[in-house]
Amino acid sequence: MSTTLQERGTTTWSIDATHSTIEFAVKHMMLTTVRGRVAGVRGTIEIDAENPTASSAEVELDATSLDTGAEQRDAHLRSPDFFDVAQFPTITFRTRRIDGAKAEEGTSFRVVGDLTIRGVTREVVLAVTYEGQGRDPWGGDRVSFSATGTLDRRDFGLTWNAALETGGVLVSNDVKLRLDVQAVRA
Repeated sequence: MSTTLQERGTTTWSIDATHSTIEFAVKHMMLTTVRGRVAGVRGTIEIDAENPTASSAEVELDATSLDTGAEQRDAHLRSPDFFDVAQFPTITFRTRRIDGAKAEEGTSFRVVGDLTIRGVTREVVLAVTYEGQGRDPWGGDRVSFSATGTLDRRDFGLTWNAALETGGVLVSNDVKLRLDVQAVRA
């Protein structure tokens, strides 16, 4: 497996949803971390191997595909109390800039972009690691990145909550993000 991007110029990569994971985690009752996934992901990554900071990404998540493993909770998350997927079925991310990227496996860098949830767009920062590039058994070129970030759900209009008798709230405002993305050369 090659560990550096071998191409010259800019190449286009399509996100492979079956080999990518988009996860989120929040505290429930200020005690337990509840995790969920968004299965429906599509998008493209434009990689400039000679100038990686000029690369970009556009990603669309199917908000109706979110899954926490609890049907009742998932229905509530899809409701107008949270994501309101009937009115806002997609979540989007578009790169603004990339800081510190190199075309070498293991390189960590920052991606700053616009995240849109429920029609509200806010800047988010992701800590990204370039995991490498290789050729699959069918001759396709693949590239992989992992990323983490944190956002305040209230910034996107996700304000529903319930106060607890013992103090605190039912759902934390901080949402931790974890992404593992694999893409195939278009």
